[in-house]
Amino acid sequence: MISVLSPFVHATQDYMPAGLILSVAAAFIVEKSYMTAYRHEFVGTLLMISFTFSAGKWLGADSQNVEWIAHACGVVAADYIGGGPHVNPAVSLSMWALGKVNYTEMYVRIAAQMGGGLVAFPLFHYISEQLSMTSFGGPTFDPSEDDDGSAAALSEMIATILLLFFIYAVNWELHFGKYHYWIKQPLTALWIRYLIVTFPRAGPAMNPMLGTAWAVWDSESGSFPQDPAHYFVYWVAPFVGAIFASFCYVVYAGGTLFGN
Repeated sequence: MISVLSPFVHATQDYMPAGLILSVAAAFIVEKSYMTAYRHEFVGTLLMISFTFSAGKWLGADSQNVEWIAHACGVVAADYIGGGPHVNPAVSLSMWALGKVNYTEMYVRIAAQMGGGLVAFPLFHYISEQLSMTSFGGPTFDPSEDDDGSAAALSEMIATILLLFFIYAVNWELHFGKYHYWIKQPLTALWIRYLIVTFPRAGPAMNPMLGTAWAVWDSESGSFPQDPAHYFVYWVAPFVGAIFASFCYVVYAGGTLFGN
């Protein structure tokens, strides 16, 4: 079996995004109990990157109004078609902290989000080249003006906190009647776009998956970043923000934080 698989592995490893196999493996844990969650997150992430990163590149390049509308439509479409995925590890962490999902489901969702991101950037780059369209960019921060990444990390943390506050509000506190979904999703999209414009220091990402998946694709070696500042900015800061936002919601609405 090994002799049969070995040539296949060697032939495909140059085209396989780093970490993708580990991501797919997560779909099969606990006897595939979380396969549906994995599928929703993987597909939802592909759709989210396609629909939202094309705003300003493929659509609305010459018009900010068109760009914002395209981004809003993309957020709604990705969520609706993808089955309501989190598409953001910081959101998944917050949902675990608040008891909305268990630890294993959070892990599977984050693995799926990373898998979707690792596939999306090279896939849509290829499509851009074939159709002679503008290639997608991704979130980065300039270390020449922020040596330790502290300013970028603060920006990501605050943006994540404000994003989660809004998610809590429109999903659990505000009710728009029979058209609740079709009102709260465009509002969420507009809020995300506002945060993108307001907190540009780290790209922005407001999403650990986006920061790292783009960095893997953008690197010459196709490997994960080696600079600890990357993980401080795009993972530690948003996760701290997610925990803080979750704590604030528990103080406001009651409930538990990490089961306590």
